[in-house]
Parts: sequence; C-alpha cells; structure tokens
Amino acid sequence: MRYIELLCPARDYRAAIAAVDCGADALYIGAEGFGARRAATNTTEDIARVVDYAHLYGVRVYVTLNTILYESELKRAEALARELISVGVDALIVQDMAYREMGLPVELHASTQVCNMTPEGAKLLEDSGFTRVILERALSLDEIKAIRKATTVDLECFIHGAICVGHSGRCYLSRSQSSRSGNRGECSQPCRLTYDLVTERGEKLIRGKHLLSVKDMDLSERIGELIDAGVMSFKIEGRLKDDNYIKNVVSYYRRKIDEALASRPDCRRLSVGRSEVEFQPDPKKSFTRDGGEYMYSGKRAGVASFLTPKAVGEYIGSVATIDRRSFRLVGRREVSAGDGLCFVTQDGIVGTNINRVEGTTIEPNRMDGIRPGMEVYRNYDHRFTQSVERSRTRRTIDAECRIVLASDSIRAEYTDCEGLSVTVSRDAGLDAAKSSEKMRAVAEEQMAKSGDSIFRVTRVEVVGAEWFATAKLLAEIRREALSLLASKRAARQLPHDIRADDGTAQYPERRLSPQHNVVNSLSRAFYKRHGVEHIVEGLDSWATTVGERVMESSYCLRREIGECLKKGTKLRDTLYLEHGRHRYRLEFDCAKCRMSLIDCTNE
Repeated sequence: MRYIELLCPARDYRAAIAAVDCGADALYIGAEGFGARRAATNTTEDIARVVDYAHLYGVRVYVTLNTILYESELKRAEALARELISVGVDALIVQDMAYREMGLPVELHASTQVCNMTPEGAKLLEDSGFTRVILERALSLDEIKAIRKATTVDLECFIHGAICVGHSGRCYLSRSQSSRSGNRGECSQPCRLTYDLVTERGEKLIRGKHLLSVKDMDLSERIGELIDAGVMSFKIEGRLKDDNYIKNVVSYYRRKIDEALASRPDCRRLSVGRSEVEFQPDPKKSFTRDGGEYMYSGKRAGVASFLTPKAVGEYIGSVATIDRRSFRLVGRREVSAGDGLCFVTQDGIVGTNINRVEGTTIEPNRMDGIRPGMEVYRNYDHRFTQSVERSRTRRTIDAECRIVLASDSIRAEYTDCEGLSVTVSRDAGLDAAKSSEKMRAVAEEQMAKSGDSIFRVTRVEVVGAEWFATAKLLAEIRREALSLLASKRAARQLPHDIRADDGTAQYPERRLSPQHNVVNSLSRAFYKRHGVEHIVEGLDSWATTVGERVMESSYCLRREIGECLKKGTKLRDTLYLEHGRHRYRLEFDCAKCRMSLIDCTNE
C-alpha cells in the first residue's frame, strides 16, 4: 500500500486548523526562526497546539527550518530543532546540511532549496539519511521518473502556487540588489520587477517589462500521472496566504487527489477524516498568476507574464462600449457590486472595483484607462469570498458503536475507522422494555449522535433491546466514550521513518562552488565525509556578488521571445537585463537548456 499526502501551507494556527478541516494530510509551518518565509513565524507553543489538533486526524506537521546557517547560529538552531521535536513535530524541512550533523531524532526532509534536480543528488540524500526529497519545481515528468527510478526515498513535489524562476536555493538576485537574501528567508522578489533587455551595443530590445516573472503552477490535472511516476506528497505553495486561500485551494485539491486515488486501489490517503465545506472550491477565484504547468512537459515558451506580476484572476469578457461613468461588458460570467476587475493593457494592468451593475452595464469605481476591446478579468469575486468566509468547515472521523444492554449493566464500545476502540460500562439495574423495537430505535438514535466531537458515527449495533435504558443515561455513556476515543487518538504515536547517515555515500561532485551555500563548519563536515575535496564559501557570505552567477534557471528568456539559439536565431548578441543601476549578463547553456544571470553591476 502506498500512502499519498496532500501537503498544505500554514501561516499560523488559524490557517493550520483551516487546512486540516478542509482535508490536508500534512502541514508545513514556520517556527520562530530559520525559515525561508521570515514573515510567517510561529512560537513553539502555537506549533504544539497545531500538532495536538492535527494528530487527531493523523495529519503530520512539518516545520520549515530551511535557511542556511552561519557558524554563530548553529547552537540556537539546534536548540530550536530539539524544542520542536519535544512538542511532537513529525519532520524538519531543511536546506543546510548542518542539521544532518546534529544527530536529531526526527525525520529530515531535504528542502527544495537543496536544488533537488538529479537522480545522483537525490540518491546521495537518501543514502545520507534523509526521509524525503522535495523536488525542484522546474522538473519535467520524465525527470521526476528518472529520479524515482534511481531512488526509493519519498518524493514530494509542488502542484500549485508561485514558482521561483531561479532554481531553488541557487538564486542570489535579491542578495545582489540588497542585503536581503532568499537563502536567509528575506527574498525581496526582484524577479517580479520590470527589466530592460539590452544588447552589448546598448540597443534596448524590450523596455520595462516583467521579463523574469513566471506564471503560477497548476498541476491539478496531472496528479494521477505524478502518483504513477512515484510521487507521494503533493505540495501547495502559500505560507503567506490568508485563510480564504487555504480553505478554497486545499478543498479543491482534496477532491482532485481523492478522484485520483479512487482508481488506484494500491494507494491510500495518509490521514483520515471526512471534510465538509459549504462552498464549491475554485482555485481561479483565489490569488493566482494565470496558472500553468511550467516545465512539466519539458522546456517550453509561454510560461512568463511580461505585462504584470500580479494576479489577474478569471477571464469574464471584454469591454464593448464605454461612456463617462460606465462600460458595457460582453462576457460569459455574472458580476456583482464589490467585485474587483482588472484590464490587461500593453503597459500593464488597470484595476478597479464595481460600484453598480445593471444588466451588462458596469459602473466601476473609476474609468481611468478603460477602452473598448479590452479583455476583462475578475481578480476578486465578492460573493464567492463571502461564501468562503461564512462557510462552516468540519472534518469528522468515521466510527461505529456496539452497545449491549443487559439486566444489570450497559456496555458501549466505539471503534474508529483505524481500529482504535474504547469501551464504557455502567452497572445498572434495567427493567424490561415495553417495546424492544422502540428501545432499539432510541438506542440507535442516542449512540449515533456526535455533537461537536471529531467523530461521525456511521453505524450502531444494539444488543439486548429488550432491556430499557433512559436516553439521558445513553447520552452520558456516549459522550464519555467519544471523549475517551478522542483522547486515545491524541495519545497515540504516529509512525516515523527516522534514518541515520553512515557516511559512506559519495557526493557526485568533488568541488563545491559558492552556489552550494556552505557557510558553517557542520555543513563542511557533512560534505567532507561524503567525498568533497574542496569547498568554496557560500555566496551569501560574500561582500558582493559582482562577477558571480546570481541565478540559474530552466526558464530561458531567448526561448520565451522566440530567439532560441538552437533554432537558428539571428539575434546572436550578448544580452543583458537592466533594472535601475543593476545589470546582469545572460548566459545560455543550450546543452542543458538553462539560462544564468551574471551580476555585472558597476562593471
């Protein structure tokens, strides 16, 4: 049996509870430090609360400690890791190999920031004691299959959300423009800025476009293929997203994964429980940059969004005519007052809100920039957002009851869907029931109630219906039994796969470049034990990045604009990207189909 996991982000305790209730099998959440999202931190006490709730449903909790560590931080990082382990977290997601050297009694998952792209690299991590390898988002299905063929380690991949245009953990673009580094949890997202594309002669081929801003990922139609390729964990990006995003997107992917599992009897979801939501999930109505499949089917063009790095939302029609205060919409979707609209222009997007709707006539908050023929997108659906906010969500675990009535006692046994059971008994002198049929109906009704517990009682077997017990007594026994069953679920230990590193595996490279992010003695010790002979200090610790590669990407700007060198382009000039005073030379590795940015600022 293969266990398949829907892994969901949690910005804080509230978001974590929302994700669990909507169907998450696992959560990833940031602690008080050392996480790649500095704006999404949580105290150990709050994480402990998340663990307590999640574990009721068998939902795992993984904590992101995925920044690189400087020497002065090693003791504090280890102390935090051990503190998190003590409150029951199920795994730590790490980038820095220092954690592997700390002898931590917990599963270690190799973060996508380790830049997990090759079978050799994944095999090294497996042999070094990592329980899971989190794949780089730029991999194709064939590349994922190759990694699966070379390993048995758990594989995790992103299926929804924002994409880092640079290979994860190998991007220093933010660091080249400020003191903020993505490898330290402080990326300023310069890839979403506007750039000019300039030749070595100074000719500006493209001006002021978002040339590095790629669309978000949506692999919702590929889940079955990925399961068959050997992926077991499906990850939604979004540790900075709000509760409504979590509810909507998690509910949607819960359904998509369940559909895939229904036709694969050898696969089962990792956690238990039935989630109920009172809205129809639709990820297009939450923040998304026109989701696509990026490099899933191989290297391709059409993955960038030059006009805007923002979420444009769902296409609803076009502008037919305008007047001073309104426009007429020709479209396929109804809109309402309070909706947010945006209009795509060659200079970017124009946004506004709807004040009033009368038929197909829309009166927006402002008419600036709106012209006939423009495509109209809705990036905020007021009614849908309200339905999500007002929706009650509940997750329940199926259980069955067997109640035995006798002349001198009552015994009720509740068993949940995983076989955990409790028994509650009462000594009682029961009279004969006037009607065994009526007594059976009363007992079934009372023992099937679940109130605000985490259980849904799906079946009640009544033995001894010829004896009479009051509804009040039955309810008292039921409440005690369900409380004990919940406590039993909370107290159980989830299975883990904690592995050791025997140090025999050989790293595929003998020399580590500055882009390998080694900045402390423990990380150096790890790589030395695994055969690395020469290690250059990580680029984040350098005073300047000028002259160094600050990004490597499977995205290629030449391919995106139709000037691929492998297809006989006439544009053979050396190309540069410029933003303000910052300048980057583009290098193209056509054999690997990759693009790099070299920092040439002030050269």
